[in-house]
Amino acid sequence: MLLRKDEENHWVARLACGHFQHVRHNPPWTNRPWVESIEGRNSMLGFLLTCKKCDENAPRDY
Repeated sequence: MLLRKDEENHWVARLACGHFQHVRHNPPWTNRPWVESIEGRNSMLGFLLTCKKCDENAPRDY
């Protein structure tokens, strides 16, 4: 997983499967406080996220 910011300044992960996924901290729906600091983001590099696009057999984003 690699991270970048989109045009609205939200964090987006580039997953190994070729899809992009927003990784927002938006409690109570999404609890990802690690996106709020560089240390937290770095700690998640290489971590596997479930990809909904893969579940839908969507083509790669890049």
